Amino acid sequence: MSNQIPKEIERFNVTFRIQHVLMLVTFLLLSFTGWALKYPEVEHAKWWVDIWGGPDMAGKIHRVAGVGMLLDFFWHVIYLGYLIGTGKMGFSLTTTIIPLPQDVIDVAKNFAYFLGLTKEKPKFGRFSYIHKFDYWAVFWGMFIIGASGFILAFPVMMSKFLPGFTLNWVWPLLRILHSDEALLAIVFILFWHFFNEHLKWGKFPMSWTWITGKISTEEMKHEHPLEYEMRFGKESDK
Repeated sequence: MSNQIPKEIERFNVTFRIQHVLMLVTFLLLSFTGWALKYPEVEHAKWWVDIWGGPDMAGKIHRVAGVGMLLDFFWHVIYLGYLIGTGKMGFSLTTTIIPLPQDVIDVAKNFAYFLGLTKEKPKFGRFSYIHKFDYWAVFWGMFIIGASGFILAFPVMMSKFLPGFTLNWVWPLLRILHSDEALLAIVFILFWHFFNEHLKWGKFPMSWTWITGKISTEEMKHEHPLEYEMRFGKESDK
């Protein structure tokens, strides 16, 4: 049976990979231009803004990238709906990205393993609690950063839909929400996503899954043992 096990398994199809690349590109553009616009008083800020063609052009790039990220997000949600509606994606406790009570148990088990309180590591399915937190953070960010950014990008149009009693204070609030949540997103991506997906031992300097869409069966056996057992059975470990 072991001879029938392929060396690689497709983890993400080409549509998911394109969506991820678009998210990456728009995120980087938003981070670079947004940082320059958020901290204009920082030393060398003028040099950084000038790279993007000055504050006016940096603002335009920021808005275009923001709209592009929102469109990419909506495409992703619609595509998920299509997969579920056509039966191409089903629900399984082993493969779901939806947070489950087991994830809380896995967090406790993982901390116990790291602290040397147990020698047994938690066994993850297709997505660990790390992946789930990483994934759903995007949804949270889209509601906070995306909504506030869209309103700030089109203030005249959006002011028609805002209640009159909010117009005196809503704009400073939206700027704080947008700016501080964006800063949190940058820190989160740098220290959580990049480390867990690219920089940690065994993946450094980069995991190629986001480009190829594939994962080796050896990595699956190590990182996603429950999914491996679901696909190939426990006897395949022998």
